[in-house]
Amino acid sequence: MDYGEDIEIKVATTHDSSVIINMLKQIAKWMKDNDINQWRFLLDGGDDEEIEQAISNKETYIVLKDHEIVATFTLLYKQSEWDRQIWGDDISSKSLYLHRLAIIPTYMKKGIGKSILTWIQDNAHDKEYLKLDCVTDNIKLNNFYKCNAFELIGVTDGHSKYQKSIKKN
Repeated sequence: MDYGEDIEIKVATTHDSSVIINMLKQIAKWMKDNDINQWRFLLDGGDDEEIEQAISNKETYIVLKDHEIVATFTLLYKQSEWDRQIWGDDISSKSLYLHRLAIIPTYMKKGIGKSILTWIQDNAHDKEYLKLDCVTDNIKLNNFYKCNAFELIGVTDGHSKYQKSIKKN
């Protein structure tokens, strides 16, 4: 389905792996250059293996505009080790976990992030909540999630925990 500004969202393939990893590293560098303390570990290849595994597992998505990848995100239908550390054990398994939502800087502030969140909500099957975390001192990102109707649940290890009800009526 098409959302927003002529964007297309689809599951990433292993063919997209290097493009996604390079894009995430470029965005991590952009954040570092703009004094945003988030994702610095990506610059050293800290998550390369995990990113490739999420792509292999068909948990990572690409966002295309004019056939060019402009954003990516990962959706986990069950908790990762990181999610358990931040959220505690989710024995209900009613939550969907959003990771590595990343938009190329030249495409930021164009409604793509909001379109992605809408797409996730429209395509989340059998889940009641969309959960995510971000670095607490990343003010712009925290405000982005608040403006998109996410509720701040708390802070763990310097990470703001947000959730949004996505239950279909």
